[in-house]
Amino acid sequence: MAKVNIKPLADRVLIEPMAAETKTASGLYIPDTAKEKPQKGKVVAVGPGTKDDLVTVKIGDTVLYGKYAGTELKLEGTDFLMMRESDILAII
Repeated sequence: MAKVNIKPLADRVLIEPMAAETKTASGLYIPDTAKEKPQKGKVVAVGPGTKDDLVTVKIGDTVLYGKYAGTELKLEGTDFLMMRESDILAII
């Protein structure tokens, strides 16, 4: 998990996506052109929440999120996603 110096605001969460699968369960290698965007990642930073709702995820949680959720960022050479907590589907 990358260490970054960023503090999300309100109910936003910074996520480091996990690497896309390179091999199927049966052992076939997936070419780069057929790989899907990862939908799982680690929470790196969490905002304080809104005055009505507190954020329930915490740093270090592994989460599932929607395929097109969040805004892609590149910080210190690492790819991240910034999204609202409501875009997170589940904590694994």
